[in-house]
Amino acid sequence: MFGQIDTMRMARDLGAHAAQRQRVIATNVANADTPGYRARDLERFSDSYRQGAAIGLRTTRPQHVAAGAWGSAAGAAVDAGGEPSPNGNTVSVEDEMIRAADAKREFNIALSVFQSGLTMTRTALGRRG
Repeated sequence: MFGQIDTMRMARDLGAHAAQRQRVIATNVANADTPGYRARDLERFSDSYRQGAAIGLRTTRPQHVAAGAWGSAAGAAVDAGGEPSPNGNTVSVEDEMIRAADAKREFNIALSVFQSGLTMTRTALGRRG
């Protein structure tokens, strides 16, 4: 039911983006001492979300080509840049902490939208709590 409401779909994609971003950040931190490792990050949600299809496409025959994931849930990691250390590693734990806080903020926004939508649905159905 919520999958058909665009606001809920966007909140779902934002939550998926935040989860994927946390995975990328955790990989960066795990490789903080790996020589030559390049820190990675995802594109901003707003940029990658606009690249997704605005209309949900569906296949009606096996010969049809399916559209990609709607929104940014399938975002690809890009080089985060940063100044390389003498061993060529570009991971900065401080930068990763900032990225992790930003990903947490994205997830909290998605959760708030879901909670508001659930409250509105319950109100529309005449239920409380």
